[in-house]
Amino acid sequence: MSPEGLAFIVFVGGMLLLMGIGMNMALALVLTGAGMAWVLDFWDTQLLAQNLVAGIDSFPLLAVPFFILAGELMNSGGISQRIIAMAQAWVGHIHGGLGFVAIGAAVLMASMSGSALADTAALATILLPMMRQQGYPMNTSAGLIASGGIIAPIIPPSIGFVIFGVAANVSISKLFMAGIFPGLWLAVSLVFTWWWLVRKETIAPPPRKTLAEVLEAMRLATWALVLPFIIVFGLKFGVFTPTEAAVVAAVYSLFVSTVIYRELNLKKLVPLFVSAAKTCSVVMFLVAAAMVSAWLITVANLPAQVVELLQPLLDSPKLLMVAIMVLTMLVGTALDMTPTILLLTPVLMPVVKAAGIDPVYFGVLFIINNAIGLITPPVGTVLNAVAGVGKIGMDEVTKGVVPFMIAQFAIMFLMIAFPQLVMVPARWFY
Repeated sequence: MSPEGLAFIVFVGGMLLLMGIGMNMALALVLTGAGMAWVLDFWDTQLLAQNLVAGIDSFPLLAVPFFILAGELMNSGGISQRIIAMAQAWVGHIHGGLGFVAIGAAVLMASMSGSALADTAALATILLPMMRQQGYPMNTSAGLIASGGIIAPIIPPSIGFVIFGVAANVSISKLFMAGIFPGLWLAVSLVFTWWWLVRKETIAPPPRKTLAEVLEAMRLATWALVLPFIIVFGLKFGVFTPTEAAVVAAVYSLFVSTVIYRELNLKKLVPLFVSAAKTCSVVMFLVAAAMVSAWLITVANLPAQVVELLQPLLDSPKLLMVAIMVLTMLVGTALDMTPTILLLTPVLMPVVKAAGIDPVYFGVLFIINNAIGLITPPVGTVLNAVAGVGKIGMDEVTKGVVPFMIAQFAIMFLMIAFPQLVMVPARWFY
């Protein structure tokens, strides 16, 4: 067997073994990379260390800690609560209103933080007790909130697009702009699915808010609603880069939370910054570790082997996209979003380029698939977050999320069949 073939076996077998014994994903990637280096006769601790450091030595990746911080500030500083209150004032009175509130709030919060876990935790903390009190089925409610939370990595600003853009060398600004409408399509799919599921429920909605109450809720949320417009228009007109947009989001959230809403002070900020730093360290170490494996995957010439394997599909881009999406769906059941992006991107991008598929279009579909993977059992980190916050069994949350997950996968495959759903509005936003 050739060293390249042996390296492939070491990579796949090593990852499965180390994941099976419950090892931390970042450490598993480093050890697997070391094993590949040994097999390929590239064993050099200095080279491994250099690639580990080089993996996060990237200016665009600076956006990640600032978007994580912005999400923490939103949830602790009253921004998320005011967005949910405004959505409730708008649609809370209609049949199934709290579900539509969850979807609307998820879209608005997604345009500010880019973190599925942060948005889901905020939505679940506030809305699940209200939905339980009004008598909504808890499994369906938890499934809806989990499905709404994963819109965050798709609508800009998106941490997933930042990581993919760095790994694939694709414009992050274009990815941000191309993600707006696909994120809205996913939200629309949730609206119709929720409507269908609760159409026969006899739960009495709360009374309609008066016009004065609606306007007051909008006034209180005005400062929160300004941020998405700042980010989108700033990126569209070249006022700042995606990394600078992350800084703007964090600073703006800090200003609104401390000066306008006054829900945060110095005493509360210290643990908040520590929490954001811990989350950031986990993500960045994972990125660094994955870059070691990505480098050795390239050395082993695995992308060329994959291109050769998929050669019969290169003449049919849509069929190729379906095959890649099915592969990503399978991987997403076992891996979290960030390692999936970092491991598959260097392998799949040569295939995508060889087939003549627009890298931005592919990036949007790839991130959508990975986002849905966050609610795909058995790993499903967002499912675990909802189950923990709502004190609901994992099996109940999994059962409740299935209809919404099917609807979102249907939208994804619809965008494969009709790429115009992604690229026509994306070119306008460019």
